[in-house]
Amino acid sequence: MLNLKKSTSKNPWLWVPSLYFAEGIPYVLVMTLSVIFYKRMGISNTEIALYTSWLYLPWVIKPLWSPIVDIFKTKRWWIILMQLMIGVGLAGVAFTIPTSKFMQYTLAFLWLLAFSSATHDIAADGFYMLGLSKHNQAFYVGIRSTFYRLAMLMGQGVLVILAGYFEAKTGLPPVEISVSSVQQTDSAFFQPNNRSLTLPDSSNMYFITNSEISIGMQGIDKNKAKTMIDGVENWNVEQGFYPAEKTNNPYKQKWWQKHVSDPLKNKLKTLFQKTAPENISETAGNMGFTYFYLSKKPAPGETVILNISHTKGNKSIALAKSYRFEFNEKNWNTPAWVAFQLDAKLNKPVSASFSGLSGNITFAWTMVFAFIAFLFLGFFVYHYIVLPYPSEDVSIVGSHGNMMKEFFGTFLAFFKRKEIGVTLTFLLVYRLPESQLLKLASPFLLDSNELGGLGLSTGDVGLVYGTVGIIALTLGGILGGIAAAKKGLRFWLWPMVLIMHLPILTFVYLSHAMPISLWMIGGAVALEQFGYGFGFTAYMLYMIYISDGKHKTAHFAITTGFMALGMMLPGMMSGWLQDIIGYQNFFTWVLICAIPSFIIIPFLKVDPSFGKKIKK
Repeated sequence: MLNLKKSTSKNPWLWVPSLYFAEGIPYVLVMTLSVIFYKRMGISNTEIALYTSWLYLPWVIKPLWSPIVDIFKTKRWWIILMQLMIGVGLAGVAFTIPTSKFMQYTLAFLWLLAFSSATHDIAADGFYMLGLSKHNQAFYVGIRSTFYRLAMLMGQGVLVILAGYFEAKTGLPPVEISVSSVQQTDSAFFQPNNRSLTLPDSSNMYFITNSEISIGMQGIDKNKAKTMIDGVENWNVEQGFYPAEKTNNPYKQKWWQKHVSDPLKNKLKTLFQKTAPENISETAGNMGFTYFYLSKKPAPGETVILNISHTKGNKSIALAKSYRFEFNEKNWNTPAWVAFQLDAKLNKPVSASFSGLSGNITFAWTMVFAFIAFLFLGFFVYHYIVLPYPSEDVSIVGSHGNMMKEFFGTFLAFFKRKEIGVTLTFLLVYRLPESQLLKLASPFLLDSNELGGLGLSTGDVGLVYGTVGIIALTLGGILGGIAAAKKGLRFWLWPMVLIMHLPILTFVYLSHAMPISLWMIGGAVALEQFGYGFGFTAYMLYMIYISDGKHKTAHFAITTGFMALGMMLPGMMSGWLQDIIGYQNFFTWVLICAIPSFIIIPFLKVDPSFGKKIKK
């Protein structure tokens, strides 16, 4: 122990890459992986966007407790402690996923994780400047950024793919259903109680279904179609396959809901609903039904999940809703019903394939969070051994008064800057589109076609968004930095704001075209992420530019707080908005949100030489 403390410097390759890899993982886990996790656990988009956006708060307010990191103990001590706390938080998430109140418990541990991660960021960035010479700080800045990006790649890609792997390996054999439209005049009917079940004498568990469905192309009365869809819904809810959709109770509405959110919601629904022609037909497309039940009773407390989705074929045959069934020891031998409906305008025989995929989602995500928890316990031990003890990394407990006076003076100096209003507006609006797109991109990729999504599997999302997307994001950031170094920030402001925001059109396209090609989807996501990475360079350089001066470290922390605030507030309402107006209108709205960035750019004053490489 004494020998370790005498080592004031060590090879930076031993600790810089691992330190910033450890810094990136909890951030991407809280901001992005949690969205995919809650989506797979059956939480609504509104709740996901609201609760996970609140997790930005520690990064918003971290400048408020950053002096504590300077006053008490050393940066090294804080790094070690926070990595241990992050590991504890991850373990807490893993242990509480299987519980009945998993959302409340996991959110509590994610809050612990978020505060620990934000504190770790403060300590790590300070330790980087104390543990390296000026020359090495410049040399390793690219290394730290690269390993931070690799952490994002792991969080959004590798870990999601790992969850998908566990889901696939722990599930029952997939169920394939073929649905065809045929030239016949039989009208559909739904009578669940008339279905006689055949229970096989088998020790293996699998789903039993009618895998061949034929639907006549003649139309049926709209009221009859609605009655049958409601009948399927009521049956499935009564048998406990999924909960009933929540409805607002006017007697329990809060003031905000009654006078603000609900009136706004109704106006948005009216504004974005499709107007029907006056001579609209009262005929709806004919319907067909199939059922699912298990061949064997699940173990006590075991829940088997079954997700039904459109996999290929003509989209004129669709699910009446997105189905996610939960089978348990009480309802395993009761049929869960699925309703298919033809497009009312369909007049030729077509076919489509649907699949029922199961998997122990709870187990899969428990394993993922447990894996990351063990990883961080490894970081805790490793960095306890390899981090150096810089001579300047000391506690200043005896200077409370002076430190707090300097702290408040630092805040005052920042807000007394010229054109602070323009600066703060830019910090808050530049990422306004991305703050909303980030929350709904993964749910859009995961949601079924019937909900307006692309219906990708968890593993496909990990590949497309978490791997291809992150690689494109990294390349965009690298090229953005190289470009800025050649011509300077001022030269690239307009090109970067264009390149960052215009690729949002790719999600507008995806929501309308609904492609099934993974190559096309991956290409669109890569284009959007590359543009974001390239354009975000302007944001980061401007933060560095306005932070320059006596208090550059503290002022940069303040700008990161406003950056997080600009991500948190719009993200909180994004899921609520998407639920009302649908994915197509939502992505159009996200594109419109880029307008404030174009308006504020002409008011930014930047030194033309800032960012350029100094020639000697």
